[in-house]
Order: sequence, then C-alpha cells, then structure tokens
Amino acid sequence: MCAEVKGLKSGLKSVLWSAAALLLTLSLAVPGLNLLAVLPMMVPYVVLYTMLSPRSFLLHLIPVWAVAAILVGPSVLIVAVFFLVPSLVLGHFYRKKAAAGMALRRTFVTLLALLLLQLIAFEYVIGFSMIDQMSSVVRDTYAGLERQKLLPADWNADYTELVIRLMIQSIPMAFIFVAFFYTVITHFLARRLLRASGVEAPGLPMAKDWMLPRVLFVYYLIAYVVNLVVPNDSSSFLAVALMNLMPLMRYAFAIQAIGFFFFIAHERGWHKVFPILIAIPVLLFPPLSLIGVIDVALPIRKAFKKS
Repeated sequence: MCAEVKGLKSGLKSVLWSAAALLLTLSLAVPGLNLLAVLPMMVPYVVLYTMLSPRSFLLHLIPVWAVAAILVGPSVLIVAVFFLVPSLVLGHFYRKKAAAGMALRRTFVTLLALLLLQLIAFEYVIGFSMIDQMSSVVRDTYAGLERQKLLPADWNADYTELVIRLMIQSIPMAFIFVAFFYTVITHFLARRLLRASGVEAPGLPMAKDWMLPRVLFVYYLIAYVVNLVVPNDSSSFLAVALMNLMPLMRYAFAIQAIGFFFFIAHERGWHKVFPILIAIPVLLFPPLSLIGVIDVALPIRKAFKKS
C-alpha cells in the first residue's frame, strides 16, 4: 500500500512538472511573459528527466509539445528544442550522480555550442543575419540621435562603425555569459526542487573551497602580456579573442577572490554577511580581481588558517 501511495505521488509530481513545462512553452508566444518564461525554461525538463526513465520522460514530453504545437504553432517547438538539449545533458549527469562541476561544464558547453549553431543556422538556413540586424539598428539609432542634435559635435560615421565593430566582436563574450547564466540558474533551481521531491542532485563545493586551477594564472599572464603588444584598434582574430578573453578571465578571478573572502570568514569565524557584502565591489570593480589572481598563484590561504 505504501509503495502504491509513493508511486501515485511520484506520478502526480511528474504530471505537475509536465504542466509546468507546457505553461512555460505556451508563455513563449506571449509578449512580455516570454522574457520571464525563458529564465526557468530548462528546469521542468531537467527535473522530469532526472526523476523518470527515458521512456517515461518521452511519454510526458510528447503530449506537452503536441498541445503547445496545436495551441501556439509548431514554430514554438524550435525554442523548446533549444532548451531541451542542455536540459537532457544536465539531467543525465544528475542521474549518474556525477560531480556538479562536470555536470555544469558539460551543460555550459552544450548551451554555448547551441547558441553558435543557432547564429549560423539563422544566417545560412533562414537567411536572417543577426549581425546585419544589429548593425542596422545601431546605424538607425545614431542617425535618429543625429537628427535630434543629441550627439556630440565631433561624432561622425566612423565612430558609429567603431561601435558596431565593438558590438560584433563582443558577441562571443555575450554568448558565454548567457550560457553561464542559464547553466547556473538552472542548476540552482533544479537541484533544490529535486531535493524537495526526495531526489538527490550533486551540489557545488562551498564558496570557501573554490579554487581555480593554478595553470589558469599562467594563461592569464600570457594573455596579459600579449594584450599589451596587440593594438587595441586591431581587427585581427587575436585582438578579438583577447577582447573577449581578458574580461572573462577577470570575472573568473573575481569569483576566486570572493571564494577567498569566504575562506577568511570561515577560518576567522566571521558572519557570512561579510564576504557577501565584499562580493559586490569585487564584481563591480575589476582591479579587485587581482586578489583572486594572487590567491591562485600563491599559497596565501595558509597565513589565514587556524593554527
């Protein structure tokens, strides 16, 4: 009898999560709501795939997509497939009880690859160039500002083209941030919801234990030296790569610096609010990321350990 009740509860949870997936999919077609729906879009798929067998997952997924295609149109499934693939990757590693770091890295890489494939598919299959659209929007915007006399007197077409070039060169970094953001948010929500349902999912190490590989310090030094040599206004592949790589590495070391302050708070018995408050200026003021660089390069944590 207990097993039947447990099975009934499990089945009800699966149906509710399928309903959540359907509502989020339908919300993609509603202006305004779609911006909110894309944030937790992966969560129902991750939870369902982790809780169910692949066959049961398909039995829940097919009706959801069929109803969404009937009510909204099959085009909505294009977006749904985009979020489904990384959801299956994350759910697969949850099912295997793999380390959270591995699960998040694989999910992040999958999301990043899908973003790049989507950019290529739009341009070469559909004939829609996101780069051309961005360029047109920027030119139209600056043309409007120029007509209204809102631009500086010395502004010219060359400055507009420079802005466009910088935006295009920043696309890789933007994709990386989007993939990272979605991976972290999905893991944060899905793990807690799975645990509430009685399913264990791996968690990341505590903030005080965060430590980047020491080899990253070597890569940072090489990139920093090369960045001093390569002209900032160069349009070469190396200049574009450095333009995207340096800010990413600074953010990585900023996160390392935050972990360092959590470590100090743990060793000294300080309240956790201290490193949380420190995290704000560390993320907003790039030079503070040097604390993370030093933490990776040198064994400075030994000086703060309890004797």
